[in-house]
Amino acid sequence: MDRTRRTLVKAAAAASTVALPLRASFSAEPRALAISHQFPGGTIEEGDFRDRLCRKFAVEVERLTGGALKGTVYPNSSLMKTNAQFSAMRKGALDLSLVPLSYAGGEVPETGLGLMPGVVTSYEQGARWKTAEIGKAMSDLLRDKGILILSWIWQAGGVASRTRPIVEPEDAKGLKVRGGSREMDMVLKAAGSAVMNIPSDEIYANMQTGALDAAMTSSTSLISFRLEEVAKQLTTGRGKAYWFMLEPLMMSRTVFDSLPKAHQDVLVKVGGELEKFAVEGAKADDQKVASTYERAGGKAYDLSAATVERWRALARETAWKDFAARSDSCAHMLKLAEQTLA
Repeated sequence: MDRTRRTLVKAAAAASTVALPLRASFSAEPRALAISHQFPGGTIEEGDFRDRLCRKFAVEVERLTGGALKGTVYPNSSLMKTNAQFSAMRKGALDLSLVPLSYAGGEVPETGLGLMPGVVTSYEQGARWKTAEIGKAMSDLLRDKGILILSWIWQAGGVASRTRPIVEPEDAKGLKVRGGSREMDMVLKAAGSAVMNIPSDEIYANMQTGALDAAMTSSTSLISFRLEEVAKQLTTGRGKAYWFMLEPLMMSRTVFDSLPKAHQDVLVKVGGELEKFAVEGAKADDQKVASTYERAGGKAYDLSAATVERWRALARETAWKDFAARSDSCAHMLKLAEQTLA
């Protein structure tokens, strides 16, 4: 009996030892992920599709990891200022952000391609970047800089103006315009504009005071920031556009690499699956923005193929040349991007 009892006690002790890490894993606190962006907040069903995408991402990642990863969305630049987000991700001080890639142009000049006029002219072409040589080169570059792209998101650009509409390049002459990137600003300067370098969430206030006459931004931002209240002239990006904005959901490589492989796979999977939602949302807003401005008493203008080509020709002679001259890397990336135009 004593021998049997000792055997049972040892077995029970061993079982308890094995069970300890299992119990610990189930009781462990979830890993918190902060997801920052500059756009108005809403719900998973209503509001700016970029905010909704971030919320969908957080919910699906939490579900697929059994609650081990729990994302919290911080809209309206409420966690940190817009222009600080890219740098914070590089340092591992911010987990994820959905932000225009071109905002990083000061740190990583090659990212200026994310808002280079005339380089991307359709959603279909933009979608090809992910698997084309330009997408691979951009992903490799960003990885080396500490950033991973989880969702490739492109948006067509439009123009809101307080005074006259900006349709043809000469329409911009004499106006104070926000272009959104160094490259777009160069095109506007060549067209005779004075340019302002501000994030999209500061456009409304500057237009309201008269410091800004017109602004180029995505259709979704034109709606979400209620610019129809301060600008009645709209040039849409529906149908045809001479610039598209790459506004991806990105993650800190430092944070990503600190996670188990299974969790990394979930993040990549969910990010890729949400790209369909993003392009549908962007296309819907290209249509919606025109009716939004017209209901507010404004007027919407669409671009012709000839007008798009005029803007592209101006970009080739200014922004494209300047970009290629900045470094061998920039020149190489521009050539790769041009390959997707075919």
